[in-house]
Amino acid sequence: MSVQLEKREHVAIITMDRPEALNALNREMLNNLSEVLCNVKTDNDIRVAIITGAGKSFVAGADIGEMAQLNVEEAKAFCHLGHTVFSMIESMKKPFIAAINGYALGGGCELALACDIRLAGEKAKFAQPEVTLGITPGFGGTQRLPRVIGISNALELILTGKSMNAAEALDIGLVSKVYPQDELMQRALDLAESIAQNAPVAVYGAKQAIRRFTDAALIGDLDYEADMFSRCFATHDQKMAMKAFVTKEKRDEFKGV
Repeated sequence: MSVQLEKREHVAIITMDRPEALNALNREMLNNLSEVLCNVKTDNDIRVAIITGAGKSFVAGADIGEMAQLNVEEAKAFCHLGHTVFSMIESMKKPFIAAINGYALGGGCELALACDIRLAGEKAKFAQPEVTLGITPGFGGTQRLPRVIGISNALELILTGKSMNAAEALDIGLVSKVYPQDELMQRALDLAESIAQNAPVAVYGAKQAIRRFTDAALIGDLDYEADMFSRCFATHDQKMAMKAFVTKEKRDEFKGV
């Protein structure tokens, strides 16, 4: 299974475990994550969850090799699958901490955005590079990123596709703390255990109240994002750019069609 679940008393550790692909998200991995999240939700002994990645990557985006084969309808279904799974994290009453140990690109950055608290190792890298592949962000990036870091910062990241390091992410509020790489998981565990010691009903109520305020219109906005994302899969630019990525060839100039 490409997603692992470990319990340490009241804390769940969810590890994205497809290191040979830098933990890139395909449909199988998203379904595995959904299954793990269901287990976390129904386990009353778990009060806080941490999501991290195996190897040198948190999640290096969605699986481009799989996406390159999708048509418009399949792309919309893939987008909705990502929305459904990530929204499980947001809507669950238990707090989620992202321990971002490496690459958090595209869908990986979007997974981190769905979590309640984001901690980064000093080697973490962040980006929404979708426009360089002829598509828009499709797993909530167009909606959650501006809510977290502001419209201007979000537009700069999404429209350029450029990456930023952990210090830059801290500066714009994408993460709340940056730690030395070998301290990240212990710091995340310390934080999770600190939260887990508090009254569960109060903790859950606080998360739900804050999420209610910030995400009131999110469901309809995510549907609009899915429309924008899937339309890109009818374009020449998307097919050309993803083919070039998969074959490791030089990408042609975008034509706008």
